[in-house]
Amino acid sequence: MRTSWRQYANDHPRVVDAALIALLLLAESGTATLNSNLPDAVGDLGWSSALPLAAAASLALLWRRSHPRAVVVFTALCVTAMGGVGYLITPLNLAPVMVALYELAMRVPGRTTRLYCVGVTALIVAASVLGNQYGYPWPLVILSPIFFLPLPVVLGATAQLRARHHVTEERLRIARELHDVVAHHMALANAQAGTAAYLVRSRPDQVQQILTELTGTTATALRELKATVGLLRHTDDTSSPLEPAPGLGRLPELTASFASAGLTVEVTIDGMQRPLPPDVDLAAFRIIQEALTNVTKHAEVDTAGVRLSYRDNRLTITVDNHGKPATVGAGFGLIGMRERARSAGGQFRAGPRPEGGFTVVTELPILSR
Repeated sequence: MRTSWRQYANDHPRVVDAALIALLLLAESGTATLNSNLPDAVGDLGWSSALPLAAAASLALLWRRSHPRAVVVFTALCVTAMGGVGYLITPLNLAPVMVALYELAMRVPGRTTRLYCVGVTALIVAASVLGNQYGYPWPLVILSPIFFLPLPVVLGATAQLRARHHVTEERLRIARELHDVVAHHMALANAQAGTAAYLVRSRPDQVQQILTELTGTTATALRELKATVGLLRHTDDTSSPLEPAPGLGRLPELTASFASAGLTVEVTIDGMQRPLPPDVDLAAFRIIQEALTNVTKHAEVDTAGVRLSYRDNRLTITVDNHGKPATVGAGFGLIGMRERARSAGGQFRAGPRPEGGFTVVTELPILSR
């Protein structure tokens, strides 16, 4: 429901603006009528005399996205005029200024927004104090602007930080995907090409098969790169739909691709296999893929082991080899595997084996979080 409302607001901004302005006018006319019935509340000022200023401030919000600074100034001047002629400024009177300040905070760097907030607050407080000809208690005159006007600035800054954090996380996620796809397929293609070069004289009958598999490797790399880069497209763009994210269901295909590069992968499964949440399934596949890629790049071995252990609500993945020496550095591969495990709610550790080789162990939750 939240997503549908947000989508509707994005698709019909003018309808949302019209509803907002109508609500502001209704609220301000109501509070003006109430104040006019209080003894000595507005003196000779009629309740309807505040409506033109309230209407002008509310209507100005239609331009808050294209001219946020000007709308903040205009709405503040309207409220300043209300305070200057003797109206008691309430949070409802300040509402147009608060909406304008929030929009400014979302679109303009923080220091500029803070200066505007301080300026309009001082202006409205000064006008309210100078125009207080009906003896309102001073806390009622100054507290509303001081307390309520900074609120949208804080909310806007918080929303900006959340948006930036989301963008950063999305960039890191795409960077991990690109690294895993490029590193895996480049290492695999390099190993296949090296194997073909080695066998071209001694066993030329196998070279054609390896070259065919090399073509498949590069085609798969291009396809996965297209799918990963497609994550950067707008969500409404469906001209080239993305492929489903890989998971453990593609493990046989993955191990077969390493076999063509000269690395035999022995897969062992302990416990009853169970379906995984999509993010966990992707993390499991990419971690195994990266770990095996590191074996082909750093360990001088022709076999590696992958163990999937299903216990309770956890899946433990162990990838090891018996190469000597174990030379897997703490590069982007290990960092990416650790980040993937943590993002899926799991744990990751890796290190050399006492008897030689290297082991990668990942624990991932089976149930959705």
